[in-house]
Amino acid sequence: MKLHLKIWRQKNRETQGKMVDYTLDGIIPEISFLEMLDILNEDLLKKGEEPVAFDHDCREGICGMCSLYINGRAHGPEQEITVCQLHMRHFKDGDTIYIEPWRAKPFPVLKDLIVDRSAFDRIIQAGGYISVNTGSAPDANTIPIPNNKVKDAFDAADCIGCGACVAACKNASAMLFVAAKVSHLALLPQGQVERQKRVEQMVAQMDKEGFGACTNTGACSFECPKSIPLSHIARLNREYLFAKLT
Repeated sequence: MKLHLKIWRQKNRETQGKMVDYTLDGIIPEISFLEMLDILNEDLLKKGEEPVAFDHDCREGICGMCSLYINGRAHGPEQEITVCQLHMRHFKDGDTIYIEPWRAKPFPVLKDLIVDRSAFDRIIQAGGYISVNTGSAPDANTIPIPNNKVKDAFDAADCIGCGACVAACKNASAMLFVAAKVSHLALLPQGQVERQKRVEQMVAQMDKEGFGACTNTGACSFECPKSIPLSHIARLNREYLFAKLT
């Protein structure tokens, strides 16, 4: 399979970037998208050229590091998967593939396809914790929790913080990410102590980082590799209103 790649190259956050053309031949449809980039980098190194910098870690769809915009979509053309789970069989021989980093002011480009997502870390530090005493794990049935709350909490906890929601949003909003983190703890008994302080501090940090406002277009949930539902944003709004009123 022969592919024409147009990849964003940028030396560092201070320099101006540009799209650079590459051609790869003999690509096997069964390999993953990241393996295809590995092959490209091996070719570049053999030619004495600088390899393309991109983020990756587990390559199992868990860590959220493989944050790429592929042909105008976060994580590529398939839904509910990350880039490392995308395989070349989803492309055709002769295709031109555009590969870019996340486009959001709070996610500045560090180099090529790597962006700085430490803004998410600072939002978590602002309130994504509980103050229960540490120690050995309690028995599973020590604290009864209704099944519907358990399900919603697990759905929210699926968020891997990849940033696709921000990249897909026309306003670069981080509402779905913050909503998932707030919901996941607000639904569980262990998260009640900081419940009001948590939502206020996390929303304040989100605004401080420069993320845009939510206009409920649904692009964030649609492109989310874990399909975090928009209902968590509604819960975030309720939690925030309750915290402000009380």
